[in-house]
Amino acid sequence: MSKNHEGVNQNKSGLLNNGEPVFLAIAKIFKPHGLKGEVSADIFSQKIDSLTDGKQIYIGEKHIPSRINKIRKINKKFLISFLDHPKIEDVEFFRNTYIYVKEDELPQLSTDEYYFHDLIGLDVFSTDNEFIGTISDILITGANDVYVVKPSEKQKEELLLPAIKEVIKKVSIKEKKIVVKLQEWR
Repeated sequence: MSKNHEGVNQNKSGLLNNGEPVFLAIAKIFKPHGLKGEVSADIFSQKIDSLTDGKQIYIGEKHIPSRINKIRKINKKFLISFLDHPKIEDVEFFRNTYIYVKEDELPQLSTDEYYFHDLIGLDVFSTDNEFIGTISDILITGANDVYVVKPSEKQKEELLLPAIKEVIKKVSIKEKKIVVKLQEWR
C-alpha cells in the first residue's frame, strides 16, 4: 500500500480506502421484474461466476449486505433475486442502484486478464518508450474494449486504443504501465 501526500492510505488501484473495505460496482439494477422480488440488471463483468447463487453482495451506496438467491440471463439482461429480499416490495427501493462486491472477494483472473479498476490510471507508452498519456476510461464495445487515453502534455488529443493483441503489447500492473504499438491511422 502506498500513501499520498496527506497520509491517506491508497490501495493498488489508487482508490482511497482509509482502512475500510473497497467496494467495486459489478452490476447495475434497473428495476423490479415481476412480483417475486427479481430485478432486471446489467452485469459489468464477463466473469458471471463473480455473481453466483449464494454470493455475498452489497446493494446501493449504503452497501446493504445481501445474498444472491438466483441469477438467470434473459436476452442481454440478467434477472437477479435475493435471499434477503423475496418480494417486489423489498426490491423496489433498489431501482437504479449498483451491486457491489468487496475488492478482495473478486475472482482471480487468468494471465492477460485485468479488472478495469486495475487499468485505470496506468501510464501508456509506445513501443519506442514515448510517454503517450494515462488510461482514463474504458469503453465496452461489441467487438473489443477500447482504452481511452488522456493525453500527455506533448499529445494534443485524447487517444482511443482498441484492446487487441496487435495494439496492446504489454500490461504491467506492478510497473503501472502499458506498452502499445501505435497504429498508422493515428
